[in-house]
Amino acid sequence: MAETHVLFVEDDDVIREATQLALERVGFTVTAVPDGLLGLEAFRADRPDIALLDVMVPGLDGVSLCRRIRDESAVPVIMLSARADAIDVVLGLEAGADDYVTKPFDGAVLVARIRAVLRRFGHAAGPHGSSPGDGAPDEADGVLLVFGDVEIDTEGMEVRRGGDHVGLTPTEMRLLLEFSSAPGTVLSRDRLLERVWDYGWGGDTRVVDVHVQRLRTKIGQDRIETVRGFGYKLRA
Repeated sequence: MAETHVLFVEDDDVIREATQLALERVGFTVTAVPDGLLGLEAFRADRPDIALLDVMVPGLDGVSLCRRIRDESAVPVIMLSARADAIDVVLGLEAGADDYVTKPFDGAVLVARIRAVLRRFGHAAGPHGSSPGDGAPDEADGVLLVFGDVEIDTEGMEVRRGGDHVGLTPTEMRLLLEFSSAPGTVLSRDRLLERVWDYGWGGDTRVVDVHVQRLRTKIGQDRIETVRGFGYKLRA
C-alpha cells in the first residue's frame, strides 16, 4: 500500500526539519520546501495527498499558494500560522483550506489533525483508496435530494443549482450532506465539527462559520439559515 504523501511548506529550517522527521516517523512520505514558489512546483510535480502550508513563507505566501492549489485540485490543505489571529485563520479558510493549526504545535497533535482530514477525504485505506464522499451520512447514499433549485446527487457526489453544476470541495460536500441528512433541523457548530471535521475534541468554530459562508455563496445565501445561539439549518 502506498504511503500518504505530504507536501510541507515552511521557511523556518528548524521547524521544517523537525516536523518532517516527526511525520516520517509515523509513516508519511514528506516533501518539505522553504518557500511558496517551490511549494507550487512540488505540488504540480508530485501531486501529494495533503498539503501543510505555513501562512508566512517567502516567494508566494501560504494563502496565495492555497488559492493556486485550490484552482487546480481538491487535495486537502491545512494552514499553519504562528498566531491564532482571526485574520490569518479566516484568510486561509476563505482561500480554500480545510483546517488550520496554530504554531507552536505538538507533533502528535499535528499528526492527529492530518489523519482526521485524510479520514474524511477518504484516505483512511490509502491515499487513493476512496472517494471524497466516503463517510458521508448513510441515509443519503444513492439518493437524489432536492431543496428548491439545489439538487444533490449523493451517489455521483455532484451538486447542481438551477441545472448548473456547482463545484464543491470535499469538505463543503460533506458539510452539505450533513445538512441534507436533517433538513429543517438546527445543527450546532459542535455537532458539525464532530461529524464533518471528525473532531473528537473541541475545535475552533470559525472553521465551521467560514465553510458555511463559502457553501452559501455556491448554493444560495438563503438556503442555509443561521439560528442565533444554536447553529445552522438547511431550509427544506
